[in-house]
Amino acid sequence: MMEWLTKFQNAILIVLTWMMALVVLLATVELFYIIIIDAVSPPLILLNIDQLLEIFGYFLLVLIGIELLETFKIYLEENVINVQVVLLVAIIAIARKVIILDVKSLPSMTLIGIGVIIVSLSAGYYLVKKSQQDEKACKL
Repeated sequence: MMEWLTKFQNAILIVLTWMMALVVLLATVELFYIIIIDAVSPPLILLNIDQLLEIFGYFLLVLIGIELLETFKIYLEENVINVQVVLLVAIIAIARKVIILDVKSLPSMTLIGIGVIIVSLSAGYYLVKKSQQDEKACKL
């Protein structure tokens, strides 16, 4: 029974990986399209701040997809969720949110909450990275 469940789980992960790859490809094509359309529309080559923020948001969205693909790949190869990669995806996602955020329309508590999330994720990433370095040092 457990062998069948493992095979089923791996099949689902493979399907999810291919679907994520398709989404990353489509997001990349969309990003390319947005850049071309924004660059050729008057005024030529000049982008306003809203267009730049939209483009940066799409770049980070593609990076999030790539990092999620990496998480799937590591899980398929090692059957272990890499906490460092998951934290990195979360940091990129919150960075994307901050970049495209209109801070003028948000209450101050929301901004404080986002700041706390950023500090928490950064501290978690630092601690995971440090523990991995300590493990490597102990093996030597």
